[in-house]
Amino acid sequence: MVEQDAPVALVTGAARGIGKGVAASLLRAGWSVAITDIDEAAGQAAAEELARHCGAAGRVEFICMDVADETSVMACLERIEEDFGRLDGLVNNAGIADPDNGPIEQLSLEAWNRLLGTNLTGAFLVSKHALGLLREASGAIVNIASTRALQSEANTEAYAASKGGLVALTHALAVSLGSAVRVNAVSPGWIDTRDTQQQRTDPLRAVDHQQHAVGRVGQPADIGALVVFLLGPGAAFITGQNLVADGGMTRQMIYVE
Repeated sequence: MVEQDAPVALVTGAARGIGKGVAASLLRAGWSVAITDIDEAAGQAAAEELARHCGAAGRVEFICMDVADETSVMACLERIEEDFGRLDGLVNNAGIADPDNGPIEQLSLEAWNRLLGTNLTGAFLVSKHALGLLREASGAIVNIASTRALQSEANTEAYAASKGGLVALTHALAVSLGSAVRVNAVSPGWIDTRDTQQQRTDPLRAVDHQQHAVGRVGQPADIGALVVFLLGPGAAFITGQNLVADGGMTRQMIYVE
């Protein structure tokens, strides 16, 4: 076990996208971060990149983990205790990101269970096995939900249900854990998680940005900044909440002409 002064966060599903952006924000804020992902090659590459560009204050370590596999989750938390000696924050970000499941009549039980098992049960399992360390640190949990917990497109039943369940799990855990561990959710809207090459070859259009009251599509750093706040002492009086970070998109009425 290695004791250290910097607070330690676990960010699941952090090989790319929002999870990677959250890890970068935490590192820049002085945290040490354990990032996990089921994709070992991408996760290791992300950890190396984060260490080069964001790791001046804290350290970053990659651990391969499948959030839907309880044995894998338990092994990951044991390693965090061995390598870091503490856990101050948990960000349940891992999930299957594609919301379109096709017509409900064609949605198989296997596909439904796979998505719910990753997006919702995964957050339950990681929270369950992280609680011992989080209680010791009077830590906090942030669940990454989605505005799709509040509104839907057609043919997104499984994804919407998983994110709606995650919001409900958030306030249930917050009440159960009380002052021991705070629990909140962040529901991102449209966040541009494409890599640089994709952004160059398929740039966002003006109309994409105009759908947002703030005038632009979101970036992973927008979610990262909010997560840093919710895990920190400035959010000590906030628990059980779902904070929507969507640039005002769900508040702006849009008429199709």
